[in-house]
Amino acid sequence: MLKLAGAVLIVLAGTLAGFRIAAQYAERPRNIRALIAALQRLETEIQYGYTPLPEALRRIGQQMKEPLRAFFITAAEEMSEPYNCSAEEAVRRSMEAHWSRAALKPAEQEIIRQLSCTLGTSDRVNQSTHIALALQQLKQEETAAREDQGKYEKVSKSLGLLLGALIVILIF
Repeated sequence: MLKLAGAVLIVLAGTLAGFRIAAQYAERPRNIRALIAALQRLETEIQYGYTPLPEALRRIGQQMKEPLRAFFITAAEEMSEPYNCSAEEAVRRSMEAHWSRAALKPAEQEIIRQLSCTLGTSDRVNQSTHIALALQQLKQEETAAREDQGKYEKVSKSLGLLLGALIVILIF
């Protein structure tokens, strides 16, 4: 009886691990889509709202869901009193604090980091151009993420179950 309970726990753990990995494949395209929407709002705030960058980031963050909500709000706080960091430094600090909670890869992080280098340092037209470039790159990453999701989501679920079963077979 104890062996059976152990075997069930092992298979269950493998299955849950597979489902966790599959959830990350499913979450990545959603996070990228949310990031795209946030950058589109940022572009609107800069172009038409003439909103200062910290306030624009704060507004965007308040409209978003976690984990990107905390990312934008922290970046806005870092740019405001008493820190007064540059956009690049504020985004870097915010990434260090919150990026690992999102299902995003280093490619998306690099796109946002490169964008942060130009935010607040150039005129509206130049910033809009850089945001458009970042949006284009993020859309390509979203396409790749959807392809990865299609390829690996079901495989991860099945593989978790099968690995759990294999471990049980090898142990018993």
